[in-house]
This record gives sequence, C-alpha cells and structure tokens, in this order.
Amino acid sequence: MGNTQSPEENDYVIRVIDSPLWVDATQWDTLLGAQTNATPFMQHAYLAALHTSGCATPDTGWSPHFVLLEQQGQLAGACALYLKTHSRGEYVFDQGWARAYAQHGLAYYPKAVVAVPFTPVPGARLLARTAHERALLAQAVVRWCESVGLSGVHCLFANDDDLLACDQAGMMQRHTVQFHWQNSVPGYADFDDFLASLAQDKRKKIRQERRKVHEAGVRFRHAQGRDIGSADWDFFYQCYERTYLEHGNAPYLNRAFFADMAAHMPDAWLLFTAERNGQPIATSLIAVNTSAIRARGLKHHETFERVAYGRYWGALERVDCLHFEACYYQPLAWCMANGYSRFEGGAQGEHKLARALLPVQTTSAHWLAHRGFAGAVQDFLNAEGQDVAQYVTELQHHSPFKSG
Repeated sequence: MGNTQSPEENDYVIRVIDSPLWVDATQWDTLLGAQTNATPFMQHAYLAALHTSGCATPDTGWSPHFVLLEQQGQLAGACALYLKTHSRGEYVFDQGWARAYAQHGLAYYPKAVVAVPFTPVPGARLLARTAHERALLAQAVVRWCESVGLSGVHCLFANDDDLLACDQAGMMQRHTVQFHWQNSVPGYADFDDFLASLAQDKRKKIRQERRKVHEAGVRFRHAQGRDIGSADWDFFYQCYERTYLEHGNAPYLNRAFFADMAAHMPDAWLLFTAERNGQPIATSLIAVNTSAIRARGLKHHETFERVAYGRYWGALERVDCLHFEACYYQPLAWCMANGYSRFEGGAQGEHKLARALLPVQTTSAHWLAHRGFAGAVQDFLNAEGQDVAQYVTELQHHSPFKSG
C-alpha cells in the first residue's frame, strides 16, 4: 500500500501509495473541484486510465507514488507523484542537469515529478482544501523524497497556489513559455469578428491559409462526447500514431487509454475530422473542461471559466495549411460559437503568435537534494528566467492585433 508518516500537526496523516486506483475517486475529484485552474487532466479517471492502460507505469518509467494528506479519514490534500527513470514526456527539459550529475559521478535518476504524464497543461498540481494544507502537502513531498534518497522533486506546470506552497517548501522556480488564445469580452461574435481585430497582414494571411484548405476540397465535421463513435476514435488513433512514427518515436498513449477516455470521460473530448471526397484524412483532438469539475467545486464554481486545450493531431494526407486549420482555426471558431474564453495551444512554436495565440509564462518548481547542485541550478534559473522574460516581452512587441 505504501508508507505512512505524520507531519508536524498531529491530526494529519501522510500516506504514499503506489496506484491511483487505491485513491477514493469521489474524494479526489471533490478536492480537484475546489482548486483554481482545475483541468480534466487531473481528474481521477484520467490518471487511472494512464495507469490501467499501461501508459504511465513502472514499465514505461513512470512509477506512481501518490501522496495523500488525510485528516480523520478524509482527504485534505493529494498530489500525483511519479518516480522517473528518465525525463521523457515531461516537457520541462532537465536532461542537461542529468548530464551534469553524471559527469560528477552522481545519480540524477530516479527523481520525482508531481505532474500529469505526457500533458504540459498548466493547472492545479497540489490539491488541498486550504492554503495551509497545501503547504503541509508540499513540505511532506520534499521530506519524503529526501527520506528515500531521491535526487530531487519537480512540480511541473503548477498554478499560483501550488507555487506559493512550493516556495514555502524551499523549491526553486523555473519559467517556460506557452501560447494561448483569449476570447474577447463579451466574446467574438464569429470568426470574421475575430479577424477584424487583427492587423491587416495577419488577417490576410489567415484568410489565405483557410482558403487553401477549402480549395483543396477539405471539409470539417466535429463531434463531442458520446457523439464521437468508436470508428472516429479508431481513425483518430491511426492519425495520432502516424504522427509519432513519422518522427521516429512510438506514441506515449495507446489505444486502450483513449478507449478509457471514451468510456469514462467522454464529455471532456472534442474531435475535429477533416474529410476530402467523403473520406477522412486528418483529425485534431481537443480537450475541454466540463461541468464535471465545476459541479464538484466548493468555492470556485461561480467563476467557472470554459477552457479548451489543444492536444493531439495527425493526418494521412498532406494538404497545405491543413495543420493550421485543424489545430487552430477550427477549434477557435468552435470556442467562439460555444462561449469558451480560452484556448491553450501548448508549448513551442512562434508560428502560433501570428495566429493570435499569445505568449504566456508557465512555471514549475524544483527541489534538489544536493546543495551544491541546487546552488548552481538556482544561478542558472535566475539567468534563464531573465531570458524568458525578455523573450516574452519581445514576442509581445509582435502582437498580431491592431495597435491601439
């Protein structure tokens, strides 16, 4: 089951367990609903599917050790912690740190990450009822990692509440950049209304790209939730798998994982399918936060924000600009039509800026047991943080929107 220890306050108990299936799903999701920036990727069903499908298990280098903070048998705090034997599937790149450890005869792996495997989406990582309990949870995570002799722990793509708790636990912060689209207030009426807000050259470029796809005879349909049929999921996976294989890698997620999503979290998914001559040729899978999170919220549900997340795409045929249409323009049009306030396009790719996805700083927190390396890494992070801030400022000077 895992080990048990008591934090400083005697009425709390910390348990570390090696399977998400041993966590009470209702208590976990209720706790998630109370967080700021709760995402569907932290729902119990999502984490359980990663485990039962074999995607995030010891065999793939992701050994679950979920940390639970309990009070009188009730979940007061929790986080998804994994022991890692590599750094793949994290999207916060620390391979240079691992090489530096190896050059000095030190072991960087195994390490711990508090993260959603294969999912670089910012959001709540340290689930807790109160800020005080979140701080206790963060401190317990660091103490546990130290007690079992790990090189460190890394809390990836955390929200502001998490970062405050991590800071109190003595963790260092690292900044990266993603690109997100923000709807206007009260919201764009339609795609043409959105285009009207852009500078003339950006507006012209987007129209040209969309016209190329249309003139190539490509049309789109979309389906959400249980309207995504088994054949749709099969075709999506064929495209998704091909994208990875074309880059010489096996996909992180298998077909069994998406079968679990269809069975247990159908409302969290939106699928766009591109067709030509009546035959599907490409797909784009988008995740959306749903009322399942909002309904469990304890205090944040009144300000529930509808957010869509660009996740996976693939194509069996090459069509000029098809990627932009499937991954950006179709989802953005859907967001406008359905009252979604934000579309998170994910990491990397300055090409997103010209398509009105603006730079957003994301942050992770890191603790290293070796004091000498921790000091060196802190110096590195200070310099890197200045570079990231300057990079964001430079990107903001190239905003695609009309000036003034």
